[in-house]
Amino acid sequence: MSTRRSVVITEFGPPQVMSVRTEDLPDPGPGEVQLRQTAVGFNFIDVYQRKGAYPLPSPTGLGFEAAGTVEAVGPGVAEIRTGDRVAYMNAGVGAYADRRNVPADKLVVLPDGVSDEAAATLLFKGMTAQYLLRKTHAVQPGELLLVHSAAGGVGQILTRWATALGATVIGTTGSPQKRDAALAAGCKAVVDLNEPEWPTAFLEATGGRKARVVYDAVGKDTLIRSLDCAAPFGLVVSYGGASGPPPAIEPELLNKKGCLFLTRPSVFPHNADAATFRANAADLFDAIGRGHVRVDIGERFSLDRVVEAHEAAEARRVVGAILIEP
Repeated sequence: MSTRRSVVITEFGPPQVMSVRTEDLPDPGPGEVQLRQTAVGFNFIDVYQRKGAYPLPSPTGLGFEAAGTVEAVGPGVAEIRTGDRVAYMNAGVGAYADRRNVPADKLVVLPDGVSDEAAATLLFKGMTAQYLLRKTHAVQPGELLLVHSAAGGVGQILTRWATALGATVIGTTGSPQKRDAALAAGCKAVVDLNEPEWPTAFLEATGGRKARVVYDAVGKDTLIRSLDCAAPFGLVVSYGGASGPPPAIEPELLNKKGCLFLTRPSVFPHNADAATFRANAADLFDAIGRGHVRVDIGERFSLDRVVEAHEAAEARRVVGAILIEP
């Protein structure tokens, strides 16, 4: 039996409800492996769950993705070996820890060209971009895309990868300070969401052309007006709610706005079984190897500074990904 340090919450609320505890960690059971985690990823869903917007049983851990080295293998595990570098993004909450037992079928072995830090900061976000670009809509050369929060973790990956596929990306940001990061990721132009008439600014940037796809992770503050930026028969993808839950939309409004399509996908159903998850991860790793996707760590926080990490994320002070170091 080992010991581990992990983040636990016993009530929902502000960042201060999180605390770090030391506890015993049993040996891995059948079908499990034990990881010494070297890098833990942060995602905004962690904030929603900490606040109770997506209720969890209490007490609970937080975090969905991490990378590390296999220290022990439980009975019945054949595809993962001691010493393998692995990563996961869908093994249940509890990634904010220095050690963890994880079902082997939730793991993917990392190739030599992908570091632990890259995997921990890119897997969840990169797999989100992968299904958005490959499954929700197969992006084609020459298409015009609008990407909200283009300077964020998913936004930068989405922009870089879409640009590599030959699409033109117009991005939005929530502050002028993030404009340069969005442009560096490949945006042809960047619109400030603080402008009252930001849809007009978008159309000015495109010469009046509307987007084949609008990728909206902002939600409450943007979704209705995102419809005005989509071309006739275009697709509006609501895949997050950084500003709050997206509003309900009457089907007739989609008709009036140009016979639009609206969808609300998520990453876990697109990676529901081990074979699909590993195939999609291979696609992502290939994109990383080609330089289409790269790690962009905005700031690192130790496990003991997890409260600061959440405060920085909610204040939108960090450009790029947040990494938690166990």
